[in-house]
Amino acid sequence: MGCPLPVASVGAEKADVRLVVQRVVAARVTVDEEVVGSIGRGLMVLAGVTDGDTEADADLLADKLAGLRVFPDDHGAMNLSVQQVAGEILMVSQFTLYADTRRGRRPSFTAAAQPAVADALIARLSEQLRSKGLTVASGRFGAYMEVDLINSGPVTIILETRAGRML
Repeated sequence: MGCPLPVASVGAEKADVRLVVQRVVAARVTVDEEVVGSIGRGLMVLAGVTDGDTEADADLLADKLAGLRVFPDDHGAMNLSVQQVAGEILMVSQFTLYADTRRGRRPSFTAAAQPAVADALIARLSEQLRSKGLTVASGRFGAYMEVDLINSGPVTIILETRAGRML
């Protein structure tokens, strides 16, 4: 049985950058009926940023994401990374990953980083992935986006950092 996600509470150490990673056959993001980013085989990444996140968090996640072995080898075992299969990445900012639903029925997003901070860190994450030779497409930060994807497997993994280390 898997480990549950950390639950925030008063005084608790909070998670930093949060990624929801899906292995896909294809994915695309559309803004105002215009495709602004699309990929074939690879990883669809929803990225959330909270206050206090740093470039070190983005760098750590780029290393983990680039080497994450979630693609099948010749025997069907998940032994290959997105780099090894020459896959692509679609990066989409997703502040709602920091929704707090503990009180009431309407989520609060106060834990999400301010837009300028989040935009810069998600751009840093994408730049670091490109520096590893990966093709990275993206959505449009702050826009209303429609995301289409064909999940492969399905494989969906959550990656988080806290205090400069992976959770």
